[in-house]
Amino acid sequence: MCNFAPGESVINTVNRPMNSSEYYQCVDQHADAVYRFICGSLRDEDRARDIVQDTFEKLWIKAETVQFEKARSYIFSTAYHTMIDVIRKEKRTTVVDDYSPHESTHDEQYTDINEILLEGLGKLPEAQKNVILLRDYEGYSYEEIGEITGLSTSQVKVYIYRGRMFLRNYIGKLESVL
Repeated sequence: MCNFAPGESVINTVNRPMNSSEYYQCVDQHADAVYRFICGSLRDEDRARDIVQDTFEKLWIKAETVQFEKARSYIFSTAYHTMIDVIRKEKRTTVVDDYSPHESTHDEQYTDINEILLEGLGKLPEAQKNVILLRDYEGYSYEEIGEITGLSTSQVKVYIYRGRMFLRNYIGKLESVL
């Protein structure tokens, strides 16, 4: 049982909107991660910076309606949807199942696995690339990725599985990489 002095109020921080210091804290905590995610998807630093800036501008506009505790999810969802809008405007969207893993394999002997992996990521359909980046590079759970992308948890798992299988086939045998 809690006792409060007369006239003392209890502030419900769960439903309280974000204040300006919390907004700046969000920028400090999440801007680099959002940039890495967007840049990893688009492979274009200038467009990634623009999307990050648009994302935080939208957060600033909606700061009174976004709860600080849920800001991370809001930021990544907004960045993801802004990126998708940019891609659609450029008419560069791809169909998720519009590739054959047998067409894209890497059999040449090469020593830089990171470069091969990035090249393989670039060949993935956007949806698969995005969920792999969110899961493997940013460490989000399947449920969080679903919230960010608007996909169901099972669809997120399917996209991650298909993307990883493509990358495994693309990279090929470990002996050809080393």
